[in-house]
Amino acid sequence: MPQIFRLGSYWVYFWTNENKPLEPVHVHVSEGNPTANSTKIWITKSGKCYLCHNKSKIPERTLINIMRMIEARSAEIIQKWYDYFGDIKYFC
Repeated sequence: MPQIFRLGSYWVYFWTNENKPLEPVHVHVSEGNPTANSTKIWITKSGKCYLCHNKSKIPERTLINIMRMIEARSAEIIQKWYDYFGDIKYFC
């Protein structure tokens, strides 16, 4: 899985085998190695975050801080998404 960045023990990454057609731009977050039960966060066209689900059960305060960092780095994430997948669609 392409790792975007780490925040302490949490990994922010793309899942390499995204669905066809390609889903809107988003990242997965898990503590430690990537897992199928990771938290999924959509990134909107304006660079804001929208929580899809929190399957990895990240504590709320920690998740808020992670989402703030994702928003701060959204332009970088969007560019990496495009570089990796070659296409961009947004949730909203």
